Amino acid sequence: MKQRIKHIQDNFPIIDAHYDMLIDVTSKRLKGQIKVIENDYLQEFQKSGANLIVCSIFIDDQFVPEMALRQALDQISALYCEIEESSEYIMLCKTYDDIQQAIKEKKVGFLLSFEGVEPLGNDINLLKIFYELGVRLVGLVWSRRNYAGDGSNFKEIEEGKKGGLTNFGIQIVRKAEELGMIIDVSHLNDEGFWDVISISKNPVIASHSDCRELCNVMRNLEDDQIKAIAKSGGVIGMNVCSNFVAENDEDKNYKTLANHVDYIAKLVGVQYVGFGFDFCDFLRGGHDGIVFDVIKSYKETELFIQELISRGYTDDEIKMITGQNFLNLYKKVLK
Repeated sequence: MKQRIKHIQDNFPIIDAHYDMLIDVTSKRLKGQIKVIENDYLQEFQKSGANLIVCSIFIDDQFVPEMALRQALDQISALYCEIEESSEYIMLCKTYDDIQQAIKEKKVGFLLSFEGVEPLGNDINLLKIFYELGVRLVGLVWSRRNYAGDGSNFKEIEEGKKGGLTNFGIQIVRKAEELGMIIDVSHLNDEGFWDVISISKNPVIASHSDCRELCNVMRNLEDDQIKAIAKSGGVIGMNVCSNFVAENDEDKNYKTLANHVDYIAKLVGVQYVGFGFDFCDFLRGGHDGIVFDVIKSYKETELFIQELISRGYTDDEIKMITGQNFLNLYKKVLK
């Protein structure tokens, strides 16, 4: 078993479609640290065999709306500085060829993604600027309302009538796809999700969402939504957040997360599921007993691979799940 896992980590593409690393990297650099990724992250990336990490640009509530643009640029700038300082280990990826280069040179590649388009305000012209800086995936909202649409809340809250995409949100979808960017529906509410499906012409992803049938929270996807993403040619990344994995505390573990892989594979096919771990314990300060990661960072991804093996997935199927599905999508869409 150990040899098979090592073979997978050494030879299969391993892609994580969502990671909030840049918040931490930017914060540490502001305190004077350098080579944060190399010193604090690289060893785990390499141990897991990770080839590509999608770094989200997430703006905390306290900075919205006034400071959203600056915060986004600070995070991108931090990544650029990190790559300059550790170019022998890491690189920015903007195209499929860049990703292939990272794999060939055994570097960890990074793609940039919006987790909410708050940095754009309501100015569609800024989207091209962020494209030029390397942003290639567009999550229209986080779990709050912005100029593009309404987010999917983590739990029921008091609010007015929900809406789908605004006119600005529709403009973003169309402009982003024209540029060769990928639309990400994780965090969108149901109304906005179906708006994206109705107007999108390219594959749509849910970078870090699980199955609502197995865990009934709004952040997870209903069966019809899973089918719609698959029909578009998109991929769904499995999220390790305990509250999205299971409703019962005793089931909040990586084995139950594998149930979500099984569910999607049976519903639409294994070619539509991948990793979108969304590790957040490092931001929470660890396991707080309320919300936690059922896989403890990249150093434990081998446990998840082992679980997939134990469930009878073939090497070809595991290769698709660990990264080939997202890789195929990037080859098709990224310009």
